[in-house]
Amino acid sequence: MTIDGLQDRLTELAEKFQVPGASVAVLADGRVQEAATGVVNKSTGVAATPDSLFQPGSIGKVYTATLAMRLVEEGLLELDEPIRTRLPEFRVADPEVTERVTLRHILAHTSGMDGDFLIETGRGDDCLERYVERCATLAQNHPLGATMSYCNSGYLILGRLIEVVTGQVWDAAFKDRLLDPLGLTETVTLPEDALRFNTALGHLSENPGDEPVPAPLWGMMRNGGPAGANLCATAREVLALGRLHLDGGVAPDGTRLLSQETVAAMQEPQVEVPDRWTLGSHWGLGWILFDWDGKRLYGHDGNTIGQAGFLRVVPDDGVAVALLTNGGETRQLYEHLFTDVLSELAGVSVPAPLAPPAEPVTVDLDRYVGLYERASVRMDVEKAGGELRATISITGELAQMMPQPPVVERLVPLDADLELFVGQAEGDDTWDPTVFFELDGRRYVHSGVRATPKVV
Repeated sequence: MTIDGLQDRLTELAEKFQVPGASVAVLADGRVQEAATGVVNKSTGVAATPDSLFQPGSIGKVYTATLAMRLVEEGLLELDEPIRTRLPEFRVADPEVTERVTLRHILAHTSGMDGDFLIETGRGDDCLERYVERCATLAQNHPLGATMSYCNSGYLILGRLIEVVTGQVWDAAFKDRLLDPLGLTETVTLPEDALRFNTALGHLSENPGDEPVPAPLWGMMRNGGPAGANLCATAREVLALGRLHLDGGVAPDGTRLLSQETVAAMQEPQVEVPDRWTLGSHWGLGWILFDWDGKRLYGHDGNTIGQAGFLRVVPDDGVAVALLTNGGETRQLYEHLFTDVLSELAGVSVPAPLAPPAEPVTVDLDRYVGLYERASVRMDVEKAGGELRATISITGELAQMMPQPPVVERLVPLDADLELFVGQAEGDDTWDPTVFFELDGRRYVHSGVRATPKVV
């Protein structure tokens, strides 16, 4: 795809899907092409450019995983050693998890710890230390290692572990041991550093289809840094992280940051994802793993307050794409743009979203009715008019930070054997996968790559 074609297509799709601003970087044939469109903030009207910083969100977890694996190679961490060995103050509600959870569990999201324990512990350098203290009451979503459930909490605990073994505050360790060696000068984790750049603000819509407006908050709590909450970067520097792994762990200046064996290990499947339709089919050590049109890909997505990021790497073709956005129907922009780019450069397309079946699928609806709950989210599944309705509410401190009314989705059965449903909120035109399953006699729902247990 030519740079003119990339620019025109990005602008067209951003306008179609009401995305205020976006920046994209594409690696192919060893060259990087960039484009940007729209504004970083609708209140100011300042243009978005390839030099603009957006919040890639949870793509930052791959940065953290990369740093952690560097420390493994240095002997400061071990993949299968209990976290508590080097972080003795760590404890959660389950005594077995306290003693046994490892770095591998955290990187692959198989710890079972409630993943959205998102609490404010201040802006001081002790924010992660104080977070770990609060984890003493952190409950389990599922038994240790039994399945995967996306776990922000684990990455925050990992951030504190990195502080302890390096003797540095998280932001300093992240910069000194990863950003600087990789030559990333347009990637920051603190707001005072983001102010030096043309930095994007997120935009939110009250209802599906509404025009997005500037968000009331720019950033999240400081302790969320290791999970990617405060990361700000240009699209080309997000792409540089993907390129580091594509190049076998070697930085652009020739410095080896990871061994080829470690790079390969991070791309090895660690666990199958129950809901393999929302993102990928498996999780590696940090990376989400995909199989599109018979080709292997790895990548990650991220969301913060009104901002979203997408990174995909096609290793066999030497192709990578990074997209950063600040509101609107970002996933639809991603699906269309990445299909255009990757079909041309690598012969793969983003899988088509799921939709209700042509013929109704008969299931026992009573089997799924109940209250499912985890930290920050409550899902009440009821029968109504011969079908399922799920009322999804944000709870806890996350609800205070990002208040929003409950979302009601109708759940339509798609595959009885897989216990797979697709859900759609009123006014929305997209369908999201929802998978029900059972572990040790307990019912769960897997939605948004998180396992939520049935409590009633």
